[in-house]
Amino acid sequence: MKAIIVFGMFLPGFAFAADDEAAVRHVVQAFYVAFDEGFVKPVDFATDDWYHINPFGGIDRGLAATLKTVREVHTTFLKGVTDTPEDIAIRFASGDVAVATVTSTMSPYTGPDGVKQGPQKQVRTFIVVKRGERWLIMQDHNTTVADPRA
Repeated sequence: MKAIIVFGMFLPGFAFAADDEAAVRHVVQAFYVAFDEGFVKPVDFATDDWYHINPFGGIDRGLAATLKTVREVHTTFLKGVTDTPEDIAIRFASGDVAVATVTSTMSPYTGPDGVKQGPQKQVRTFIVVKRGERWLIMQDHNTTVADPRA
């Protein structure tokens, strides 16, 4: 009887963790939907202090600055470009901080330097934090995966 009671004590925590993982996954997927749509809609998946680090090493600090940059590049060289997640791995640093590592494939595009790219493998790391009852992206860092044939 004691084994059943002890086992039952852990079930609510397991359900809570599964709910949190699903919520983090949903926020990360919302980012990719926004990417594919060019970030034209209001963003409700990121914190006001969102840091965005792009594959060229540029850093935007804050939601307004990040949106200004991503909307600009999605109206120029990334217009119509999609980034399709292939794997989303989520780990929790604490009860209110998660790290999501996403591998994806970005569709072809011509960069600002005029060089045609893609399709390209990408890896993006997200830091997702729980603010109140909501999970939100606080930081992301995108890296283009080097072609092993190069």
